Amino acid sequence: MKPSHLLDAGRAIRPPSYGLLALEPLRAALEYAGHGVMDEQDLPRGDGHPVVVFPGLATNEFVTRPLLSFCERLGYRSVDWGLGFNVGPKGEVEAWLDTLAANVQERTLEHGEPVSLVGWSLGGIYAREVAKRLAQRVRQVITIGTPFAGSAEHTNAGLIYRLLNGDKAPQEAELLQMLRTPPPVPTSSIYSRTDGVVAWQACLHGNAGPKAEAIEVEGSHCGMPWNPAVLRVVANRLAQPQGAWRPYAEYATQTSAPGLARKH
Repeated sequence: MKPSHLLDAGRAIRPPSYGLLALEPLRAALEYAGHGVMDEQDLPRGDGHPVVVFPGLATNEFVTRPLLSFCERLGYRSVDWGLGFNVGPKGEVEAWLDTLAANVQERTLEHGEPVSLVGWSLGGIYAREVAKRLAQRVRQVITIGTPFAGSAEHTNAGLIYRLLNGDKAPQEAELLQMLRTPPPVPTSSIYSRTDGVVAWQACLHGNAGPKAEAIEVEGSHCGMPWNPAVLRVVANRLAQPQGAWRPYAEYATQTSAPGLARKH
């Protein structure tokens, strides 16, 4: 794992190359094949707490099903976000985030214990903001390929957003600063330098405190919900005992430890 340092979230960040973007479908397919033969026997087992999964832009539960099923096999109670196809915020952003928080609370109320929130791409933005609103009910946040430190212009997904919404993604400076601020719970950002959709620099926390970390894996953006390297990190992070969270870096020297991504 390479140390992560936040770069300027403005002009210093560029979207991934069109070459990487063009390779996304093939790479995601190969990663899906790898997921099918992944050995999960050495992964830490879950303690049964709920894990809410938020899909990426223009996707739904069907796409995140490999991640949901993976969490279930480990022994967690996986919960889809429950709002179908993710087309971006519906209406005013703050009100939409309040709606998401209320929805998570309703869908996990019966479990009666803090939940982990896992979000892929735009879904990771949702997970972070929901955690800020439900800090007492959230155990940790795991984002996967989520550009919280940048904007839509630092991704190759801006066109998709505009096609779905008929307008540009919100770019207000105050909103962008809010999104860059980590939630008050342990927060892990999984990213790839070979992501073909999201600029990897936009996934870094910088100096955000001891409970905000960035973890590098190798892989595409579209294949992240089933990428074996991503899944192993997710397993390691979810297995952190409540109230005794340890940074991923503390495991990095344990090459045979369960739930580790490839070290760089």
